[in-house]
Amino acid sequence: MNIKYHAQFLLDREKDNPTAKLRYRIKWDGNIVAFNLGYRVEVQKWSTETQRCKANTTHGNKKVSASVINRKIQLFESACEKTFQKYEIDDLIPNQDQFREWFNVEIGRTPKEELKSEKNFFEIYDMFVNEESINSQWNFRTLQKMKTQKKVLEEFDHDISFEKFNEQYLSNYQRYLEGKNHKNSTISKELAALKWFLKWAMKKGYTKSGEFEKFKPKIKNVQKKIIFLNKSELKRFTEYEIPTDKSYLEKIRDVFLFQCFTGLRYSDVFNLKRSDVKDGYLEITTLKTADNLIIELNSYSRKLLNKYIDVEFEHNKALPVISNQKMNDYLKELAELAEIDELVTQTYFKGNERIEEVLPKYSLMSTHAGRRTFVCNALSLGIPPQVVMKWTGHSDYKAMKPYIDIADEIKATAMEKFDSF
Repeated sequence: MNIKYHAQFLLDREKDNPTAKLRYRIKWDGNIVAFNLGYRVEVQKWSTETQRCKANTTHGNKKVSASVINRKIQLFESACEKTFQKYEIDDLIPNQDQFREWFNVEIGRTPKEELKSEKNFFEIYDMFVNEESINSQWNFRTLQKMKTQKKVLEEFDHDISFEKFNEQYLSNYQRYLEGKNHKNSTISKELAALKWFLKWAMKKGYTKSGEFEKFKPKIKNVQKKIIFLNKSELKRFTEYEIPTDKSYLEKIRDVFLFQCFTGLRYSDVFNLKRSDVKDGYLEITTLKTADNLIIELNSYSRKLLNKYIDVEFEHNKALPVISNQKMNDYLKELAELAEIDELVTQTYFKGNERIEEVLPKYSLMSTHAGRRTFVCNALSLGIPPQVVMKWTGHSDYKAMKPYIDIADEIKATAMEKFDSF
C-alpha cells in the first residue's frame, strides 16, 4: 500500500506581529492533522519555497538560530514519513488519532514503551491478526479460527496479560482446553497459534518475557489419515451418471477432478485465470506459499479446461469454482451418490483417551482430497517423488513421506495379485 499525503509547514500570522507560530499540517485520505513545533518564526526570515528558516538568521524574543529550528523541521518531516511507512507496512490507512499517536512517538513526545503499555493484551492480539492475516494471506477459515481463539482466551482469563505466560499458566490453559472436550490435535494447533502470537508480540516489543518458549507439552497425537480416491474410486467417481435433478453437481465434479489431475489446492483452482493457462501447461504462483509452479497438462486436465473455454466467468477465471464450504458439502453428496463408501477408521486422542470412529469415506471428502488424490496416484504410478514435488510445491520429503508410505502400501497390495496367478 502507498498512502498519498500532502505535508506543509505554515506560519500562523497575527496582525501587526512580525513573528508567527510555526505549524506542520498533514493531509491524507480526507484526514487533516496539525502539530505545533514550539517556535515563533520571523515572517521576513522564512522561505516558503524551501520550507525552512533562512540561513544565518535568528527568531523570536529568545533569538533562536535558524539551524535549531530547521533541525526540528527535519525531525517532523522524518517522523511523518516513518509514521506513514509504519501504516503502509501494516496495510492500513490511519485515522487522525492513530497518526497522532505514532507521530508523537517518532518525534519523542511519547516513549514507545509508554505507547505500548497503553494497549491491552487483546488490542495487541487484534493488531497481530490484522497484520498477519495480510502478510500470510489467511483464508476466511484461518481468520475465523484466530478470532475464535481470542474468545476462548477471553473466557479463560479476562484479565490476561503477557507477564502471566509462564509454563504453569500455559499448562493451566491446556487443561482448560481439554475441559472443553477438544481433540488433542486441536489443542496442539491452538497452542502453536498462541505461541506464534507471543513470539510476534515479543519481536514487536510488547513483551520482553520469553518464558512461554519453555512450555513444551507432550500431547498424544496420531497422524491424521489421508483421504484420497484410489484408481478404481476415481474411475467410479468420474463415470457416475449424475441425475438430472442434481445437475448442479457436474461443475463440482469437474473442479474436483481438475484438482485430481493437477494437484492444485482449492485456493489455487479458485484463483486460476485463463492467463495462467499456457500452451500445454499451467504457470501459477501459489496463494499459500507463493511458490512459482509450472504444471504440465495431461489429457484429463486439458479436457476439463476445454469444456469451459467458451464460458465467461467473473475475473477471467478458468473454471466454475464456488466457495470452499459449499463445495465440500456438495462433494460429500456426490461421493455418497457415487458409492465412495469404503469404511475408514479415524483415530484421535482426547487427553490420554484414544478414540476410534468408523466412517464412510464420502463423509470425509473435501476439496483437499483432490490434491491428495493426485499425489497418491502419481506416486503409485511410479512417478518419482522429486517430480511430484515440482508439481505440488512440497519443499521437502518430510511433507511427502505420508504419501510415499501410502504408495508403498498400494504397491504391496498389488504384488499380492501374483498369489492367485
